[in-house]
Amino acid sequence: MRKGQNPAKSLNQVAKPERITVALLNYIPFLSGFYAEALDVLKVSLESMRSDPGLPFDLLVFDNGSCPEVRDFLVAEKEAGRIQFLLLSQKNLGKGGAWNIMLAGAPGEIISYTDSDVLFYPGWLSRSVELLESFPDVGMVTGRPFRTNPDFHTSTRTWAQNNAVVETGSFIPWETFWEFNRSLGQDEAENRKIYTETQDWKINYKGLTVMAGASHWQFTAYKSVLGKFLPFEMDKPMGQVKQLDQRMNQAGLLRLMLSDPLTMNLSNTTDYVRGKVQKQTGPARKSFFQRLVNLPPIRKALLAVYDQIFKWYYS
Repeated sequence: MRKGQNPAKSLNQVAKPERITVALLNYIPFLSGFYAEALDVLKVSLESMRSDPGLPFDLLVFDNGSCPEVRDFLVAEKEAGRIQFLLLSQKNLGKGGAWNIMLAGAPGEIISYTDSDVLFYPGWLSRSVELLESFPDVGMVTGRPFRTNPDFHTSTRTWAQNNAVVETGSFIPWETFWEFNRSLGQDEAENRKIYTETQDWKINYKGLTVMAGASHWQFTAYKSVLGKFLPFEMDKPMGQVKQLDQRMNQAGLLRLMLSDPLTMNLSNTTDYVRGKVQKQTGPARKSFFQRLVNLPPIRKALLAVYDQIFKWYYS
């Protein structure tokens, strides 16, 4: 027999979620090797996200089976009120499996998705939402311009040619182009060649300037639109997430990027952030060993060995 009455019955109202949910996906299996700085990167990402987004939001974090140290940090953030919704998965469900839970379960009308290694600049969220609300039939908005596969934004270009002013050319400055591609570990000489051989599509609509394209690593979208593409069936942890880019394009939805960089990929290191500080204070001199292991042939060989070891233990 019940003893007394549930005190929750006396509540007259419940908390309502914010209109926007920022949904961050995190996976840090250990804090060494490739992931040695991953927790520091996550902390930088969270701090920059909250510093001046331009609009209020609730933060939802899905942890995809990280190590105890990372889970403890996330729980502490939630208890401190800096994370509103925290989901801790016992095992790695892959990006597709995590998306199925995050994108369906996020309470906001608008979802701003991000990987856990993204650096945010002031106004990143308000600028993204402005585009989302100003353009018709938007699938996703990414918070920086970079050159994406043109096969994935054919619908955007077709719409723009009929409804807006479109220009083709080199509108993304080389520094902005290389800043992003360098963070992916790419070669500068090869990228200079790519930069001269490819182009941008700049779109002007109702006084707003955007670039054609977007990407799955960071985007803002309506939850109702994302729901049309769920569930994602991916049999690998990574590498198949371009399904979202492709399927949105096939559905005729616009895929847009801000015309200036308000988000940045950090990858697995805080070197980019430290580099910004060093420009003001002067560069720190690296040891002989650090210079040696960063020579291109040696770095390439060591990373290849590391990748193989990771596959043996974690594939």
